[in-house]
Amino acid sequence: MPVRSLLPSLVLILLLAGCGPDPGEVETCRRAIGAFEPDMGRISGDPPKSDPSDPDGVIVGYRTAAGEARWIACRFSPRRVENAPLELTRVATSHAGEVTGLRLFFLKRWLALERSAPMVRAPSADPSADAVEPGRLAWLYALQQTVNGAVLGCIYALLAVGFSLVYGIIGRINFAFGELMMLGAYQSVIAAVVFMGLGGAGWGALPLVLLAALALTAGQGWSIERLVFRPLRRTPTQIPLIAAIGTSIALQEAVRLLQGGRDRWLAPVLTGRITLAGTDGFPVTVSVGQVLVVMLTVACSGSLWWLLRRTRFGRDNRACSDDMAMAELLGVDTDRTVGATFALGAACAGAAGFVVALQYGGVNAYMGTLLGFKALAAAIVGGIGSVPGAFLGGLLIAALETGWAAWFPMAYKDVAVFAVLIAVLVMRPTGLLGVERTRGD
Repeated sequence: MPVRSLLPSLVLILLLAGCGPDPGEVETCRRAIGAFEPDMGRISGDPPKSDPSDPDGVIVGYRTAAGEARWIACRFSPRRVENAPLELTRVATSHAGEVTGLRLFFLKRWLALERSAPMVRAPSADPSADAVEPGRLAWLYALQQTVNGAVLGCIYALLAVGFSLVYGIIGRINFAFGELMMLGAYQSVIAAVVFMGLGGAGWGALPLVLLAALALTAGQGWSIERLVFRPLRRTPTQIPLIAAIGTSIALQEAVRLLQGGRDRWLAPVLTGRITLAGTDGFPVTVSVGQVLVVMLTVACSGSLWWLLRRTRFGRDNRACSDDMAMAELLGVDTDRTVGATFALGAACAGAAGFVVALQYGGVNAYMGTLLGFKALAAAIVGGIGSVPGAFLGGLLIAALETGWAAWFPMAYKDVAVFAVLIAVLVMRPTGLLGVERTRGD
């Protein structure tokens, strides 16, 4: 056959070779299946295909362990930078629907950290080689979800403590604590760039990043008390509440104007994995970063207990919480005590922001809104005004959220969290560890 007659066939083959889905997109989409399928189902025989309704999308079909046919659709940003990771912009599944908002944010972060995340794979020649007994698999999955929920519980607990400290001393809710957490996350990212990047100290400078975030956020919390809450301390309840909401919006917009609307990302840190249980079929692992987060939360809870129970500040704080006017008559500097309490609560919010930046990496100006409301729900469930109750409520809300996302439709996760809040308010308005008391002032 003449070479000239082969050219059209070669050109056609080359054109058809470029019409299939991007292999990198297919791999990322397959790895994302592990976030929705705890039993790690197997890919169906149908090859992955491009999404006909989306030129930048790919659809992957697979089957669960029970044999049910499902699919996942992923969309990627059309703008590519050389050697940059694929930017996942949309995910939808046949059983969980479209993944949006914080769910998509955490999914992208999970994919970034879990570089070796178990990918759904085709059946092997020996199916019993990687099989796990159903009962043991359920136990291992529950243990892994407990590990994952512990970090989320630490975030909620630290943020809920800030709500409880402020409410306990002035009887007001500071709705700006979610934004203080956001400021702590931004300041952690900036400090990481300064100390670890420009300073060249590497991850050994992580304590400096934490101290910078705590100090800056504590100063911002004290400023909010001095400029907003102190002038309104003796006004009707609804006025400080509206002022707190205004402060929250002002902080959001200020950060958006200064930092822009796009996410800021911190490179994954301390991602080494420690296997706790299980085998190659389903290992239960914890990252070094997760261990650090739990240790930080335990250290914060112990320090708060000592500060509130064993120091003069703690005594003054309790006196102001019981009766502000009487404490002032007895010589307590109430303004200084309230300002220090705001600073302490803001430092806890800054620690929560540090955890978010360390564990999940991405920060933006609006990240504190939903997290702040969930932390407030945790504080109310535990008993707002009670520091132990705030820690307990944070862990319970995280356990509910993680467990619901693991075994029930993820779309109703937030509905379940706030339904529990309503139920607790109806059955026990003071929360689990809260005590109803009448303030002297």
